[in-house]
Amino acid sequence: MFTSSNKLACLVFGLLISWGALAADTVAVNPNHPDRYVVVKGDTLWDISGRFLRDPWRWPDVWHVNPQIANPHLIFPGDIITMTYVNGQPRLGLERGSLVKLSPQVRSTQLSGAIPAIPIDAIHQFLTRPYVLEQNDMDNAPYVVAFADEHILGSNDIKAYVRAIENSDNTKFDVVRPGDAYKDAETGEVLGYEALYISSSELLRTGDPATLLLSGMELETVKGDRLLPVAEDTPLNTFYPAAPSREVTGSIISVLNGVSQIGQYNVVVLDRGTRDGLEPGSVLTIDHRGESIRDIVSKNPTEKVTLPDEPAGTLMVFRTFDKVSFGLVMDATRAIHVLDRVHNP
Repeated sequence: MFTSSNKLACLVFGLLISWGALAADTVAVNPNHPDRYVVVKGDTLWDISGRFLRDPWRWPDVWHVNPQIANPHLIFPGDIITMTYVNGQPRLGLERGSLVKLSPQVRSTQLSGAIPAIPIDAIHQFLTRPYVLEQNDMDNAPYVVAFADEHILGSNDIKAYVRAIENSDNTKFDVVRPGDAYKDAETGEVLGYEALYISSSELLRTGDPATLLLSGMELETVKGDRLLPVAEDTPLNTFYPAAPSREVTGSIISVLNGVSQIGQYNVVVLDRGTRDGLEPGSVLTIDHRGESIRDIVSKNPTEKVTLPDEPAGTLMVFRTFDKVSFGLVMDATRAIHVLDRVHNP
């Protein structure tokens, strides 16, 4: 997490140098790329890079920083992105436009209208809320036992009685409801449990039971819902897309927000996490898992053949836990499904 603009600038500068040193292979360009593009409001860095490059996440490998441009790692509407070639390698550059007040940085902030790396609106609600619980976390979390004034369910401005909160170290809590287990697609190992966000709450009185006031309701609170202290950390909204530092293979095991068809900008859950080498910004290729079908030509009526996996899209990890991760589907070339595979690009 960044705490100052100086630290951020140093980190970005260091990353750009390291990316340039690692870019030994030629970055493939989009055959229909323009020579220049004027940035407009609503663009994302990923979309702009896709106009020039076959793999948009490879933009740091070909970015050229002009030292004469102030803050060359923020891009704004009105800026002009250009493509040239140096020693046979593509190079992207930046020209300041007339609308610019202020450096390409993969940055997603509100800072003076700079364009985000990815559509932050698609992931905003998943950046901070505790959507994955370990079994021990679930068992030990305080839970709702009753509501004030003989209410059967909890809603906004209703007091909830909770067992137990004995101190006031934390005064703000998210109310969550334990859900289904997340399991490894291949081994069946339980990796954690979905935790559905229900509401916010504020501690009024410690004790056993403690008293909390409910607010920000998305679903009605019921007895047995668990409480988790709200994290004080600022949510990560700066991303540096790159292939994982080591080989990662896994699967999509769930899709958030209850959609049945997975496409661009849907949020998916992966059965790989920090223990497997993933971190925010990790880019993975999605492959449609080949079906096992019966061979109707074979003399053996029970014989089956497994079809090959086929490319289906690209995702970027934006939030990680120890054993699972959340990823945003950035590109989808065909329908994507739960249990489709993911791997290094």
